[in-house]
Amino acid sequence: MDLHLSNKIVLVVGGAGKKGSIGEIIVRHIVSEGAIPVIIDRNSRGYAVQKELQNSGVDALFIEADVTDPDTCKTAVEAVISKYNRIDILINNVGINDGTSLESSYQEFMDSIRLNLASYFLMTKLALPKLKESKGNIINIGSKVALTGQGGTSGYAAAKGGVLALTREWAVDLIGFGIRVNAVVIAESETPAYQDWLDTFPDPQGVKEQIVSKIPLGKRMTSPEEIANSVLFLASDCSSHTTGQFVFIDGGYVHLDRKLVHDEVRVINGVAEK
Repeated sequence: MDLHLSNKIVLVVGGAGKKGSIGEIIVRHIVSEGAIPVIIDRNSRGYAVQKELQNSGVDALFIEADVTDPDTCKTAVEAVISKYNRIDILINNVGINDGTSLESSYQEFMDSIRLNLASYFLMTKLALPKLKESKGNIINIGSKVALTGQGGTSGYAAAKGGVLALTREWAVDLIGFGIRVNAVVIAESETPAYQDWLDTFPDPQGVKEQIVSKIPLGKRMTSPEEIANSVLFLASDCSSHTTGQFVFIDGGYVHLDRKLVHDEVRVINGVAEK
């Protein structure tokens, strides 16, 4: 299917993650569709990605920026406009489940909000004039923690709840400009960051197996590729009448009946059998 993304300027905020991260995979998928990725991230590994893509003949740009710093972000967006004079798609993909809990300080809580929520507002506000010109669209990467809670992560949960609220708010605000705004909600995805978290346990594989057993569809984690496919679909004209939606790429983890996470039980002649 042609997603009609060729030569579109796509900003991926948080796109310089480790190999196999959601942001990095989204960037690769953008390239495969012929679009032009602009990576904005605080991690300098983005320079290596830019060089690799350019060496393979792909037009790509990396801008190192701290997305909690308004001045740095303004400079970054100005650099995009200076080079391309266009922004077609904005993908807000910043998220660190930092463990900021009720035991944390007020400052730590606000730092988590700045990174995981305020950065979405900041980048959207800065990109908006060009998005209005292109009648572009915005995809916000969210988390199931916004809806389910997790425990011990007040900052991240509050921020990701805010991301979903802003998705609906912006969809209303921007509908008159033809700008669509949607969110992709992720549950358990096999990323380098997720593996780093698993490795904090004495038995990482045992913890992983316990989690996977609770994912209804296929008893497996969502791959970053599956998430990237859904992001690009929402970014494309193939979803041209979709706005204000939360698309859950989670194998049914959040919404499906809990009985699906247990072994199937059949009743034969009044006797329950597994």
